[in-house]
Amino acid sequence: MTVMESSPEHRPVLLAEAVEGLKVRADGFYVDGTLGRGGHAAEVLSRLGRDGRMWLLDRDPDAVTVGLDMFGADPRCRVIHGSFAELGELLDEAGLQGEVNGILLDLGVSSPQLDEAARGFSFLRDGPLDMRMDTSAGATAREWLQSADESEIRRVLRVYGEERYARRIAAAVCAARDAGSPPQTTVELANLVAAALPRRETHKHPATRTFQALRIAVNAELDALQRFLGGVADWLAPGGRLVVISFHSLEDRMVKRAIRGEPGARDLPPGIPVVAEAAVPRLRAVGKPVRGAVSEADDNRRARSAVLRVAEKVA
Repeated sequence: MTVMESSPEHRPVLLAEAVEGLKVRADGFYVDGTLGRGGHAAEVLSRLGRDGRMWLLDRDPDAVTVGLDMFGADPRCRVIHGSFAELGELLDEAGLQGEVNGILLDLGVSSPQLDEAARGFSFLRDGPLDMRMDTSAGATAREWLQSADESEIRRVLRVYGEERYARRIAAAVCAARDAGSPPQTTVELANLVAAALPRRETHKHPATRTFQALRIAVNAELDALQRFLGGVADWLAPGGRLVVISFHSLEDRMVKRAIRGEPGARDLPPGIPVVAEAAVPRLRAVGKPVRGAVSEADDNRRARSAVLRVAEKVA
């Protein structure tokens, strides 16, 4: 049985640590909820035997196309266009609730998405203000900026981007909109943000937090994560593993609190979706959080802020 290699232009973050955290069994059932370009999935599949199986999910139609090319002929695999937040419904339909031996999430935007100007995720490449993970549905970032009121733009920038100048940026966006020249492209928005800031941080583009915040809002990323974390203990088999790689402090705090079964609102700003406190913790942390190694961060810009957490379902 041949296992396809991942897409050569994509380097998965914390690959070895993530796969080791899953503690892959040859006959196990695993889910990669963020297929991307298949790097993590290919490594997990290399450890599965003929009786193993794997579901590969992604919201991005491009990732699904790549996944079908790479893994579609493998009888152990099922490639699904959908969000990891919908995993419970999918498992219910298949009668597989409580039978998953491991679930992996690699959150945030992938390198191929950043590198393609037409996707609108990067302020370094001029393209349309899209930012949707699923390009087949939902409003683009441009449409969201044209319809949201100033207070909502300010809230999103402050909460999701932790942007200290959220008020200035929101006012600048609305002023441009009222003047009939709202930002239409990534570079136009980046320039507008840069002009609104009274000072710049060293070694950080002034639009970094704004683009992060808009992407999270457009894709409802924290809501999807909240739905996932609220159900994952039901989906795992006893002793099953959860591995999550986060790149944003809010995501990481949500994951940490869900693993501990703690009230999700503590240490989180208002407006962040929370996971209900567990009467009896159903997950236990395995080891300490792993952060992107310095050597890996030098070669892969996504690794700089990566935090990996592993949990196991209590039997």
